[in-house]
Amino acid sequence: MVRIILVRHGETNWNLQGRYQGQEDTRLSEKGFAQAELLAQGLKNVHLDLCFSSPLKRAFLTCKACAALHQLPVTADERLTEINHGTWEGELACDIEARYPEEFKAWHTAPHTVKMPGGETLEDVRKRTREVFDEFAQKYEGKTLLVAAHDAVNKAIICDLLGLDMSRFWHIKQDNCCINVLEYNEGIWRAVLLNCTTHLGYLFSGTEQAGL
Repeated sequence: MVRIILVRHGETNWNLQGRYQGQEDTRLSEKGFAQAELLAQGLKNVHLDLCFSSPLKRAFLTCKACAALHQLPVTADERLTEINHGTWEGELACDIEARYPEEFKAWHTAPHTVKMPGGETLEDVRKRTREVFDEFAQKYEGKTLLVAAHDAVNKAIICDLLGLDMSRFWHIKQDNCCINVLEYNEGIWRAVLLNCTTHLGYLFSGTEQAGL
C-alpha cells in the first residue's frame, strides 16, 4: 500500500483578496505561515518517508515547514503546479466576471468545458497530476508521502482518483492547509480523509474563496 497525505498550501494575500493566482508565485500571508506551522504540528507524530511539493513558494514553504520536523528534504515537481489561469492571473474574481461573463459563468457551472484565455483546462491539470500519482503508486510501495499542492490540483486529482469526471470539480472543497489522505492498494485508490482542518482549530472553515 502507498499512503499519500495531500495538503493545500497556507493562505496568501491573494486568497484574501479574491485574486486569481494560478501559476503566479505568490507568497504566504502572515496567517498562511501560521497555518503552515499548525499543519506541521498536526503531522508531527505521523510517520513520513518522502515529501513532494509544487515548486511555487506558497506550497513549497508549507511543505518545508512539515518536512523540517521530520528532517526530510522536499522534492519539487512541476507537474504539481497550480492550474494556469492565463490572462486571468492576477485579476480579481469580480473583474474577471465583468470582462468574461460567459466564460466565468461556465467556469462555475461547467468547469470541465472551460479553457481560460492563454491558460489550461482541468483535463490538462488532471493528466499531469495523475501521471505523478501513478508514479508514486508504482515506486513507493509501503511508504507514506507528503504532497503539497494547490486548490485546483487537489480537487482535480481527488475527483480523478475517486472516478469522478472534471464536471464534479466544485463538489470537492479544499481549505488552506487542509489535510487529505489517499491510499493506493492492489490497484484501487481510496479516500481516507478529505479537507480535514481540525489541526487548525476548527472542524470546517466556512470560508468561500473567490479566487484559486
